[in-house]
Amino acid sequence: QVQLVETGGGLVQAGGSLRLSCAASGRTLSSSAMGWFRQAPGKEREFVAAISRSGVTTIYADSAKGRFSISRDNAKNTLNLQMDSLRPEDTAVYYCAGGRTAIARSTPQDYNYWGQGTQVTVSS
Repeated sequence: QVQLVETGGGLVQAGGSLRLSCAASGRTLSSSAMGWFRQAPGKEREFVAAISRSGVTTIYADSAKGRFSISRDNAKNTLNLQMDSLRPEDTAVYYCAGGRTAIARSTPQDYNYWGQGTQVTVSS
C-alpha cells in the first residue's frame, strides 16, 4: 500500500508563490509517473502537471504552463510543484497522484494512488 502526503498549501496573495511537496511511503514510486491535480469547489478534478518516471518528460495543463514547475526526487521518494505568479483561479485543493505506468499522462484514470490533498487559496 502506498501513502501520499501533500504539504505546502496555504493562503497567498495573487502574484505570489507556493511550493507543494508530496512524500510517498509504503512503497517506492520511482518506477511510476507522478502527477498533480486540483479540484475547486463545485468543479471536477482537473489535471495540473505530470512527470515521467525518469523525470525527463513533463507535461502541463495550459493554465499551468510558464507558471508551474513539477519535479521529483526518486532517491527521496518525493514530488514537488513550484507555483509562481499565482492567480485567484488557482484556488483549489491540490492532489498528488501516483501513476499506473512510467509515462506522464493527464487523465485521472491513469493514476491509482492519491493523497488527501492540500488547500491552496489565492486572494486577489
